[in-house]
Amino acid sequence: MANTPQAKKRIRRNARRTEINGARVGRIRTFIKAVESALASGDKTVAAEALKKAQPELARGVARGVIHKNTASRKFSRLTKRISALS
Repeated sequence: MANTPQAKKRIRRNARRTEINGARVGRIRTFIKAVESALASGDKTVAAEALKKAQPELARGVARGVIHKNTASRKFSRLTKRISALS
């Protein structure tokens, strides 16, 4: 158990940050799922629009430090490739 006041504060802070970061990651997943469902339906324009909305969310996740830069880049790249393959 935490002994020092600083350690107790870090425990409180970590709990708050975990909740916030979890919500951010969940929001990113929601946007990505919207793109994937549009891909599953086969509608290229809807999928492209969903990807256009998901890209800033991925970038925001990188800026906030909840996902790695390369992870966001990989996800965006793979989704873009799948959309371009629809034609």
